[in-house]
Amino acid sequence: MKITLLGTGDTTGTPLVGCTCPICTEGAASGRERLRTSLLVEHEGFTLLIDTSPDLRRQLLQTGSPHIDAVIWTHGHYDHFAGFNDFYRVQRYPPGYGAPVVVEYMQNQFHFIRFTAHPQEPYVPFTLGGLTITLGEVNHPPAPTFGLLIEDGETRVGYTADTNPDIPQRTKDLLDGCDLFFADALFPNGIVHPKHMNYSEAVSLAGELHAKDFRLVHLSHKIGWDAPHIGYDGDTFVL
Repeated sequence: MKITLLGTGDTTGTPLVGCTCPICTEGAASGRERLRTSLLVEHEGFTLLIDTSPDLRRQLLQTGSPHIDAVIWTHGHYDHFAGFNDFYRVQRYPPGYGAPVVVEYMQNQFHFIRFTAHPQEPYVPFTLGGLTITLGEVNHPPAPTFGLLIEDGETRVGYTADTNPDIPQRTKDLLDGCDLFFADALFPNGIVHPKHMNYSEAVSLAGELHAKDFRLVHLSHKIGWDAPHIGYDGDTFVL
């Protein structure tokens, strides 16, 4: 299994438009940036996209324009689904997967697109391209939001998606002991938010879940470029 971070930013991306903070200033000067968070998963010739960010066109171009065989949406927020129409005139729209409430929302949002919808019940494993995938509820009020576990028979990869630290125990059990774990870490330490984790909360969750390795994603422009454990756009993991 190969995982590529197509983007690691929050809904605004980094640099933030018009921002002159040191992090954004450095990013603008150096060309560093964080596109909106999404993950590319490749396994035995099958290519899976986790969320379709508003930066999807650039992300696919930068990754060699892979053909996408399926999409999984974690929840119905703009920065996680808005790029789906970028498949127009590129390839047939890939089938969309997710929890029933999320898939129904996408069908309404993309009523003008013909794509095959495959709602999947949380905590019930399903198979895509030789991968076993299980959705688990997280806590990102008020939007129904789901993390996921991806398994290839040898390796376990977990992703919380957007969430605060108060994740259901059933989901913690699902994500326990991952070989690689990705977690939402929107804010630096000291900022507490009802919908997201800050840096220390995300690091603590990775420890609680006994992750063998982890990266923090969905980072705002308040997180420095060189913070430990953060993911970077284009990072690739071969497991």
